[in-house]
Amino acid sequence: MSMPFYRFIKGNFVIVSYEPDGDSVRFIADNAQLFQGLKRSHRIQISKKDGSVQLRFEGVDSTELHYGNAAQPLGAEARDQLLNWMGFSEIQFDKKRVTMVTSAHPGAISGGILTKGVDPHGRPIVYALLGANVVREKDGATVNADAALLSKTMNQRLLETGMAYPLFYSSMPQDDQQQFRKAAAQARKKQLGVWKIDTTREFVLIDQVSIGPDGECIFPKIFRRCTDFLKAVTKGFSGDLVNWLISTHGDPKGTEDDQVITHATSSNPVEVRLSSVVQQRNNRVVFQPDLLDIVFIEK
Repeated sequence: MSMPFYRFIKGNFVIVSYEPDGDSVRFIADNAQLFQGLKRSHRIQISKKDGSVQLRFEGVDSTELHYGNAAQPLGAEARDQLLNWMGFSEIQFDKKRVTMVTSAHPGAISGGILTKGVDPHGRPIVYALLGANVVREKDGATVNADAALLSKTMNQRLLETGMAYPLFYSSMPQDDQQQFRKAAAQARKKQLGVWKIDTTREFVLIDQVSIGPDGECIFPKIFRRCTDFLKAVTKGFSGDLVNWLISTHGDPKGTEDDQVITHATSSNPVEVRLSSVVQQRNNRVVFQPDLLDIVFIEK
């Protein structure tokens, strides 16, 4: 079982000249050498412009703001809320590329990240800490991310307010998953944020508009799969979403048919393919698992 020990890296969060969203910003480490030795550290892409890296917040998935040209309901709201919490203000966006930040005050926010690995896309997987909540540890120290520390992260705040769905991977410690699961469950009970409009259990999928900013609000990982499926249809794919997921087996870029653990909190968890828990009936898609009770197998 994965252990809750992380490397603490100090630095600054930056957003100017970038496109932050509701669960990810750029980060400039005070000492970039501290990324070395993390799992998949060779994949990290450090910007030659300012030394920043793109982060992936552990355990959370906000609705998409710019998945290519596709977006979801509450994507902009989640981004704005996150940046406000972090302390950025007077944010201006490019008039043409409307998700690109052109100016903000201040230009950088000091903080720190807890990380132990990098995702397949080269993004350090992190818990984000700010201001007084930055652990008073030496830069590069090994830190036990206990419940008290996790409660101070931006990650948990996103879940508590419904500004993000929970997204658990098998690499995430089970105690961390459980703590975040409880936070998300409370937000769902109160119908906060995404939970007020979530239709993941059953939604209409006709075209991109049907799941766009004015359409159905669904679990972002499913949104991304649906968006890629719709792109495949425009290129000639014949079949439904389930057929398409299965068709990606063996793709050299990696299958889109994720391995998923359902009933993750029960005594009998089951590992299946995503395609086996999705059904499509004409233009309606049914996602069978409880979003709070699934874990994706880390690729």
